[in-house]
Amino acid sequence: MLRLTKHHGLGNDFLVALAEHNPGLAPDPVVARALCDRHLGVGADGLLHAMAPDRPGADARMVLLNADGSEAEISGNGIRCLAQALLLAAGRSEGELLIDTPGGRRRVRTLGGDVDGEARLEVEMGEVRAGPPITVAAADEPATNRATVDVGNPHLVLQVDHVDAVDLGTLGPRLEAGFAEGINVHVVEPSGPAGLRLRVWERGVGITRACGSGAVAAAAAAHGWGLVGGEVTVSMPGGDATVTLTPGGAVLAGPSTYVADVTVPLGPGGMQP
Repeated sequence: MLRLTKHHGLGNDFLVALAEHNPGLAPDPVVARALCDRHLGVGADGLLHAMAPDRPGADARMVLLNADGSEAEISGNGIRCLAQALLLAAGRSEGELLIDTPGGRRRVRTLGGDVDGEARLEVEMGEVRAGPPITVAAADEPATNRATVDVGNPHLVLQVDHVDAVDLGTLGPRLEAGFAEGINVHVVEPSGPAGLRLRVWERGVGITRACGSGAVAAAAAAHGWGLVGGEVTVSMPGGDATVTLTPGGAVLAGPSTYVADVTVPLGPGGMQP
């Protein structure tokens, strides 16, 4: 049996498995695909694992498998959900956690709310860097501005006139396929000197209701284009996140909502094919 909790950050939903509740826990793409399937499984954008840290100072090590079983380096929404699950398991209503990810160490702290309901948390997302070279297809795509951004994972950000007019289900996979390691594809529209509208195609998942690392990438790109200042409200179909850009990186703030405890069988006849 696998013990999980389910959470979402602005509709970007995750199943969370804690090593302390699941002896012998090991990330498995087959299990991730089965569990995340919205028709045959529990349903989620990804399966998060809270593993024992392998470096001093961390509270946990995060491993995120996307709905297709591929591994993601970081997730701004996912790490808030993981932190909420760890706090719930520890019986803590608030606090600060250091979580290691393939994209680097991240500090997460509570800002308010209820860890057994909707909590608000902020994540120090680390350094914001230039992403991989823009492909010919991305350069040819009609856009007012375009940039790639790396916040521990890669993003392509396109400024468009109206995000709702973009066929993201076609554009996203087409542009993602041009990058050797894949990429998250975002269309962004300014909504004022401190606001952006954002729609997201996530590598390994598809269209999602929100993307935390994508919100950071979009805010950083728009700031570089002179469209917004250092604090930005990023509005996505699932709701709003706040990005604060600093000389040392970026801080992402937004909600994480606990949904349910979930226990599933694994093996013959269970969730694992």
